[in-house]
Amino acid sequence: MSDAPVVVPVTLGSWPTPVEPAPRLAHAVGLGEDDLLIKRDDLTGLGGGGNKVRKLEWLCAAAIAQGADTLITCGARQSNHARLTAAAGARLGLQVVLVLAGDPAGPESGNIALNGLLGASVAWAGDVPHEDLEPVAADILERLRGAGRRPVLIPYGGSSVLGARGYAECGHELLAQVPEVTTVVTAVGSGGTMAGLVHVLGAPRVLGIDCGAVNQPAEVVAGLVAGLGGAPADPGALRIRTDHVGAGYAELTEPVMAALTLAARTEGLLLDPIYTGRALAGLVSAVADGQIRSGDRTVLLHSGGLPGFFGHPATVARAAGALADFG
Repeated sequence: MSDAPVVVPVTLGSWPTPVEPAPRLAHAVGLGEDDLLIKRDDLTGLGGGGNKVRKLEWLCAAAIAQGADTLITCGARQSNHARLTAAAGARLGLQVVLVLAGDPAGPESGNIALNGLLGASVAWAGDVPHEDLEPVAADILERLRGAGRRPVLIPYGGSSVLGARGYAECGHELLAQVPEVTTVVTAVGSGGTMAGLVHVLGAPRVLGIDCGAVNQPAEVVAGLVAGLGGAPADPGALRIRTDHVGAGYAELTEPVMAALTLAARTEGLLLDPIYTGRALAGLVSAVADGQIRSGDRTVLLHSGGLPGFFGHPATVARAAGALADFG
């Protein structure tokens, strides 16, 4: 039995998102041309798209039920979740305060620019790990309450048992589209996306690629799966690769740059360097070491995040430097 509250989600996205074949990419990574499909959750519609829209439909509904006039959430400087919370607030007529790691002196491109366009306010928390962001957000929540506002805190990454329901819905959607699916490959950030998929598809059919956003990702995902109920909650039962974190969450690695380039040049598919690039790099490694084999019906979850590409200077420089000079 789930311990999540009874909530009727609001509609923020466009459903179902499509599933598209990727025969040239499949061939390039060593699969049969019919083996690989892309689940286009970058096309969710709201605020530049991405996986957080599914979670925010549930979380914003709960906030509205509590009478909220303000949403508060936190994340990394280029957080896709922060951008989409800002977009959800704009759609629903709610104020939004974003507690972000870093300071105002960094790049103003990518998601930072979109946060401003969407009307959010930002509280800069300094160079701190994600675990230290929610206490700052909780302090802001109390200050706003003291001023007569009605704020609600949206969890880091939108990943709570309630938020993970959005990806349980995605799991059912995907089964209707690809009933014979063998493996779904997804980036693992704050854990809710993988948890919802595991809840519906089962742990053997979901391969998570850790992005370095949280410590002990298997334990985080397992806790959310346990909260959803009905699926194994043993961290050891989860399939999570940790070999693509590299030097850290925000750092571009060579396998990820190669994956970004491969997706773009085989399918015109644009990924980001933090999440979806790592997911594809992990899929490439999984094929190379036999975790995924030719003949398997494999789905890569494109969880969005493209605006963050433009806020990552190292990736922008590498991509621009690859531009061919005609003549």
